[in-house]
Amino acid sequence: MNANNATSNMTDVNRVAFGAEFVGDLATANDIRIDGKFDGRLYCEGRLVVGEKAVIKGDIFGTDIDFSGTMTSGNIYTRETLSLKGGCSVHGDLYFQRFQVELDAKFTGSCKVLEEGEFAKIAAPVAALLK
Repeated sequence: MNANNATSNMTDVNRVAFGAEFVGDLATANDIRIDGKFDGRLYCEGRLVVGEKAVIKGDIFGTDIDFSGTMTSGNIYTRETLSLKGGCSVHGDLYFQRFQVELDAKFTGSCKVLEEGEFAKIAAPVAALLK
């Protein structure tokens, strides 16, 4: 979507519902919830919620991410706060400003606190999809 051609309501929430599969790159300026299968790169300027039944394969980039599902491979890049919810399973590296982990959350990989402006540089190729 070209920002010059359409306006969006910042309260809009995009969704990949349970039972749906998305393959490819997706970028949104609004919030998004993933409950189905997602294979690719995802960029979200709003809040990203990954539900308990979601299965992610690929890199995700978001301002604030609440992760409850399963990531089979890929990395998570968070501009602000990454929250791993109890029962989630993540196989990949985690990059964030703030990190919150609930009991029974599982992840395999490394963690790194991002420096100021580092997220924008890393996310630039996927963020460019919004333009």
